[in-house]
Amino acid sequence: MSPMGIRLSPLGVIIFCLLGLGVIYHLYSGVIANRIASFRQAKTVDLRELLALSVEAAVLGGQEVKRIREENALHEKSKGKTREGAKEMLTTGDLFSHRKMFNLIRNTFPNLQVNSEEHDDASVHETSVWNHVIPEDIRNTISESREVPTESITVWIDPLDATQEYTEDLRQYVTTMVCVAVDGVPVIGVIHKPFSAYTAWALVDGGSNIKARTSYNEKSPQIIVSRSHAGKVKAFAQKAFGNDTVIIPAGGAGYKVLSLLDIPDEKHEKADVYIHVTYIKKWDICAGNALLKALGGHMTTLKGEEIDYAGSEANEGGLVASINMNHKALVDKLPNM
Repeated sequence: MSPMGIRLSPLGVIIFCLLGLGVIYHLYSGVIANRIASFRQAKTVDLRELLALSVEAAVLGGQEVKRIREENALHEKSKGKTREGAKEMLTTGDLFSHRKMFNLIRNTFPNLQVNSEEHDDASVHETSVWNHVIPEDIRNTISESREVPTESITVWIDPLDATQEYTEDLRQYVTTMVCVAVDGVPVIGVIHKPFSAYTAWALVDGGSNIKARTSYNEKSPQIIVSRSHAGKVKAFAQKAFGNDTVIIPAGGAGYKVLSLLDIPDEKHEKADVYIHVTYIKKWDICAGNALLKALGGHMTTLKGEEIDYAGSEANEGGLVASINMNHKALVDKLPNM
């Protein structure tokens, strides 16, 4: 006899087991279906689908970033120091956004190489998968699918760009970003601003929902730079463009790229050129590079070299970014570091 005087018949045990299996299937059927599909279609991925998935991931991550900031539940700590000696902060917002973004992409396309700024050691299994519905704005802009080999793809995600500013409650600088590179070349860029719910996206040679501004000051450009070493870049920029060069200190690489473009936010600062003179990680800059590339702009090292988004996470050569300007002439003006 079983405990409490309850006797389970063999039929009851079978029914109980079947119910349990049904619950498990219900919870994980999406993941299972996507993994089966990935094995069937492992050789190629549709870039239009990957763009839609990237937008969804950035928005879901942004919702976590916003929620945790508004609940004041950051639980911030230092995860080390940058090469310049500044603290590199980590918050609950970074981790929760990472879980949403990373797992959504990996559950949907398990064979993709996904590189994230954060790494979550906790045994948290997100079962969310993308529903493969392409939003109307993407369908209307990009009418055709484009298949590329899965093995050629590297995905870079930044679950929370401008973490330092996030801890200081400087919300305007914060973004979540996803980039897709094919053979090291950035082709999809998504930058999402969680606190204004604005998302910029682009597919190189496909289309975008953002555009360049109508004019830029090429002779005396306003230079946007990192808040953490604005003085160093100011001296660098003044050698190139003169002592009256206007320097705009700002947080977040995503914010800085958007400052070069025409976005529907009058409070977002406007710059002509984005310069970074030190080491920077590729998940910080890949999405912005893809956006600019899709619009005919450029992001290169300070020497004018294209940045390779395969392999190592490090970009050692600094960067200069511009659009609707003579980028080569701009690079030629820059002094040697």
